[in-house]
Amino acid sequence: MTTWQEFADVAPRIAKIFIRRHAATGNLCMLGTLRPDGFPRISPMEPRFFEGQLWIGGMPGTAKFRDLVRDPRFTLHTATVDTQVTDGDAKVWGFVEDVRDEALHQRYAEALFAETGFDLRGQKFENLFAADVVGASAVEVGGDHLDVTVWRVGEAERVIRKH
Repeated sequence: MTTWQEFADVAPRIAKIFIRRHAATGNLCMLGTLRPDGFPRISPMEPRFFEGQLWIGGMPGTAKFRDLVRDPRFTLHTATVDTQVTDGDAKVWGFVEDVRDEALHQRYAEALFAETGFDLRGQKFENLFAADVVGASAVEVGGDHLDVTVWRVGEAERVIRKH
């Protein structure tokens, strides 16, 4: 599994843009999953970074989490309202693992409460998904060009400049 920290170490440019855009939107991202019929589902959500890992969690019983239990492939796209993408844009994709470690769930709940005041302490989690990042891309606008940065597991991060 490629943790967020491992990904950020080998693809720092994309990770930096993702983190910046994630923070700028109040942690809002768009999660892509696959419905039972194979069509894509797009859902707003707030993934979190915790203990060097990117976590996907939220309200239990949702269709998006049923999708991930059935088919662990996902994509996360940083939310943007700027059609000129002046602050950049990023997406990551890969697989999730539903982590059933109750001690980790409680550490996560403590950190979430400390950061946001949202209290899940003492509750049993139905799902908490660790993201295994296998690919990512980001765009940045600069003057008369667009830089597209791409990364895949086993490869170096590379920038493609478009004019």
